[in-house]
Amino acid sequence: MTWFVTFLGAVLVMAIVRDMFHTIWHPTGHGGLSRLVMTGTWRLSSCLSTRRRAAGVAGPLGMVCVVAVWALTVAVGWALIYWPHMPENFSYSSGPVPARHTGPVDALYVSLVTLSTLGLGDIAPAGGWLRVVGPLEALVGFALLSATVAWILGIYPALARRRTLALRLSHVRGGMISGELDSRGGAALLDGLASALSVITVDFLQYAESYYFYDGDENISLPRQIGHAVDLAELAASARHPDVRLAAVVLRRALDDLAAILDERFLHTGAATAGVFATYACDHGGHKGARRVDASSSGREERRL
Repeated sequence: MTWFVTFLGAVLVMAIVRDMFHTIWHPTGHGGLSRLVMTGTWRLSSCLSTRRRAAGVAGPLGMVCVVAVWALTVAVGWALIYWPHMPENFSYSSGPVPARHTGPVDALYVSLVTLSTLGLGDIAPAGGWLRVVGPLEALVGFALLSATVAWILGIYPALARRRTLALRLSHVRGGMISGELDSRGGAALLDGLASALSVITVDFLQYAESYYFYDGDENISLPRQIGHAVDLAELAASARHPDVRLAAVVLRRALDDLAAILDERFLHTGAATAGVFATYACDHGGHKGARRVDASSSGREERRL
């Protein structure tokens, strides 16, 4: 029984370390536990009556919950490693009575103190291999802190890039195409949008949790602005200028890649690009099926072509 409890604790610790690796450091990974927590927080926010307000904190709250689950599970795992070996393999200071401090709560206390690198020293591992396990837990605690900081520093620049692209599309929709799209300038515009879309696709691969952040303002909401990029690609496909037609093909491919990642990892609709983007907009507070480009502006752009 002693070694079974110890083995169970080691399994819990290894499972969390693996989840941290796939969530934060793996280039295209998405940890199973972190995904469950983030998805659960997102779905819960969508069920509340004040959906927009609640969804605005779903992403940050989900990240806090993930880190809390990581820390608590690691602490419990190491407590299970310590508990069967108390008190004979532990040293106690003059205060605590060893016979009274051998329960699971005491093991959890030792684990939390070690994980947080406080090093109080009133109860410490003294047995042979346990003296090595203690510093290892402190290293995991330091790695958990570092991983949390790295996660935050990675997520928010990805969100900034996504919102910047949405604002760029909003500007284009609002009148930045004041001249002819069928020109070198139009080709450069489409190339820039395709490049930015490729960056966003990589962001969703590497920082999958960024999907669960809600952008309340329509102008910086990519789910509500992405339909205009689809319209631009369709309009430019029939342009006379060869550079514009080529740029339209590249933009369309970038849109297809983004839709494929969104559908594979988050939406699971099996629909075409336009259908995936419609579901994406709906999941982020928009209206399913809306293309976000009115008929008058679309007709105006067609005449310019």
